[in-house]
Amino acid sequence: MFFWRERIEPSGAACGVELAFTDRRGGSSQAPFDGLNLALHVGDRDDAVTTNRRRLANELGLRLDDLRFMDQVHGCAVALTPGTVPGEGAPHGAVPPTADGIVSGRTDEALVVMVADCVPVLLLDRTVGLVAAVHAGRGGLVKGVVPAAVSRLRDLGAHDLEAVLGPSICAGCYEVPAELRDEAASVAPAAAAVSSTGTPAIDVAAGVVEQLGRDGVSVRRLPGCTRENPDLYSYRRDGRTGRFVGVVRLLDHEEAA
Repeated sequence: MFFWRERIEPSGAACGVELAFTDRRGGSSQAPFDGLNLALHVGDRDDAVTTNRRRLANELGLRLDDLRFMDQVHGCAVALTPGTVPGEGAPHGAVPPTADGIVSGRTDEALVVMVADCVPVLLLDRTVGLVAAVHAGRGGLVKGVVPAAVSRLRDLGAHDLEAVLGPSICAGCYEVPAELRDEAASVAPAAAAVSSTGTPAIDVAAGVVEQLGRDGVSVRRLPGCTRENPDLYSYRRDGRTGRFVGVVRLLDHEEAA
């Protein structure tokens, strides 16, 4: 179920944090989504996806309704969950917000970002008790979704941000037309790359790391290429396929004890 998982206990901070990235092992979906597909929008059976989501929630000690998904559109909008700021955020159980970043200050929910080559970015500030999940593909890199999420968190009081980047497609596997590479490089020069066959490519994760560095955010980037690892979903490799997720949640002192 988990490609990587970590719990950070409180240490003079407001909250502990749990972070994870899933893989495709252990789920109920059938081919071509076989495994732990967590996306309802890809053509998989709704009952299989719901079963998979419930398994994830159970592993996190939460209810299915406590998982906060987004309607991801490769944009730069950043949403708040209800209760993070009084009067803002859609009610629990409502349609997921159309956004590519989501922020929470609550300990009774988990933020979820779905990917199958794009970069899943988890942001946290343990001092003030804020977390975010961000979907950063080529479009999000160019439009600045990660800096937008950092800005939103800082507007809410975050000042000691950390980021964890999950597995995504590597530069060697992400061949693109030269004009798309140049567009990405105009925003983040580190994103300019060459594919394994010598053609223009984009290293989206490197571009995200550059953007976070400019904003003074410490970054941990997990290794792994989605196209090269069969345990991870990859749209570039398979076309019609599922989605794995990055998930982050705050832990109150009782949970972390």
